[in-house]
Amino acid sequence: MSTSVGKVMRLKRVIDSDGVSVICALDHGMTSPTFLEPLADIAARTAEAVGGGANVIMMSKGMIRLAAPAFAPTTSLALLLSASANPDRDEPNIVQIAEVEEAARLGADAVVLFTALSGANEAAMIRTLSSIGRECEVQGIPLIAEAEFPTTYASVKDLKDRYGFEYLRRNVRLCAELGADIVKTNWPGDEASFRKLVEATNGIPVVLAGGSRLEDAELLRRMESAMAVGAIGCSVGRNIFMHRSPAAITRALSRVIRERWTAVKALAAMEAEVAEAVR
Repeated sequence: MSTSVGKVMRLKRVIDSDGVSVICALDHGMTSPTFLEPLADIAARTAEAVGGGANVIMMSKGMIRLAAPAFAPTTSLALLLSASANPDRDEPNIVQIAEVEEAARLGADAVVLFTALSGANEAAMIRTLSSIGRECEVQGIPLIAEAEFPTTYASVKDLKDRYGFEYLRRNVRLCAELGADIVKTNWPGDEASFRKLVEATNGIPVVLAGGSRLEDAELLRRMESAMAVGAIGCSVGRNIFMHRSPAAITRALSRVIRERWTAVKALAAMEAEVAEAVR
């Protein structure tokens, strides 16, 4: 009974009172094949995302102690449980680097596991996902499963051409079957396909991954389309922390997600905000 209550209470912070989740992923030091310079100041990037309206910050255990002062009282922590070995390869190995129990001790409201299928490591990946899902039930901590292409450091078109839409749909379903409370997935190329990904979870909430660097208009357009077919929010990293104004783009995403602004309206407001800031 207490475990169930714990998960319910944490999910109230991860999925906020508007029924949405605006997640900023600042965990790329564990996944990127190269160092991403903006992450040199993790506290500043956290403060910008929180200031722009992110209600969840995703990061690894070593950075929490540096970034915690930038959290607002209502900001949720999603602890990364995995890293990429050989991240510059087409199919990197996913290595578990933290435990659910550690997340509980660190005050996390959720844990995050990247789930890469296909290849020789698929069976081990499924075992890890199943084990984490089981432990999350014991600890009363929500699981965010990243049901994505094996590498996210390429364009959607290139990844879709290589792996196909059914790769994503199978991954999304597998994560839902093995206990994910929220499923994060890539943009599959169009709104109708994203609707099929949402439907594949049978009601488990879905958030859209930001993926590789995009033009602001395209990022917001994808977000508007995802919300139209059932997404509850986003999990965006590089398109926030590598932006010329991380707070402004987070605010634009938040408006599309929380207030259902059109992408065009949110983009115009963001550009006006950025122009005013440089005067």
